[in-house]
Amino acid sequence: WQVGSNRELEAKNYLEKHQIMELLNYLTRALLFSRPEKPREYLISLLEQLRIAKITGVAFPFFMDHSNIVSVFEMMDTSNKGTISFVQYKEGLKTLGLLNEDEVLKDDGHVITLEKFRSEVKKRTEKIWSAF
Repeated sequence: WQVGSNRELEAKNYLEKHQIMELLNYLTRALLFSRPEKPREYLISLLEQLRIAKITGVAFPFFMDHSNIVSVFEMMDTSNKGTISFVQYKEGLKTLGLLNEDEVLKDDGHVITLEKFRSEVKKRTEKIWSAF
């Protein structure tokens, strides 16, 4: 037993340390968002862009541009108030693959504006890519 649980713990720690699950989740979301004709080539291209960005310091590949983020926000803001609830905010981040199931976000009691949502999407995306 001990050997198996040790190996599982090592594997879990390795995946967490290198943010592999976040990257795979993000790549999957990008793939489903873009739905390219050649998915393998698309994923290879994204990873190659990431490698080049890392070497040159150029911006990372980001599949959610401003209009896409606005669209996601507007889908949650069904009453067109310009704000979403904290629960919607968390669900939006989960949907985009930017929030782990076990991650705890603190609700400060404020509603979430488009700018805050956009900023958080950008920050979390950069964090995922910067790990590589």
